[in-house]
Amino acid sequence: MRSFSNLWYWIALAVLWSTTSHWVIGVPYDLVQRAARHEGQAQVDLEVLTRIYCSRLLYIAATSGLWLLGFACAALTSLFLLGFVYGVEFSQALLLIAFPMTLVGVMSLNTARIIQDRSLEGADLRARLNRHRIQTQVLGMISIFVTSMWGMYQNLSLHAWS
Repeated sequence: MRSFSNLWYWIALAVLWSTTSHWVIGVPYDLVQRAARHEGQAQVDLEVLTRIYCSRLLYIAATSGLWLLGFACAALTSLFLLGFVYGVEFSQALLLIAFPMTLVGVMSLNTARIIQDRSLEGADLRARLNRHRIQTQVLGMISIFVTSMWGMYQNLSLHAWS
């Protein structure tokens, strides 16, 4: 279970963050760009799709948010203990993916609440979605940096001489 020296782990990490930054709270970013360029029907499509995904996220949070929070905390705690207390490298690798994705989920929920509470439309909606995408990309860069540093540390110090 040597995760950090496995090429597939790094490919999966890159694909995960690429996909996460493209789908802004479920809305594809190319639709945001098209709405900014052409407005009209593209803007209407963006507003309808954003309203659907915001309602969906907020409904899930309202109906089962506490259960999801409990399971997420239990899973993250288990991964942390297995990875960093017991030294299981696979759990470390999963935690370094799951924890930042949990933060993206919280950011998405916050963005959905803001969009719905303020009834954002037009340029304001596009600006909010752009802001969320930039925040997600910054979190992704930090996450990839931390993961790569920890992976290099693991590969060089623990397994280099064995």
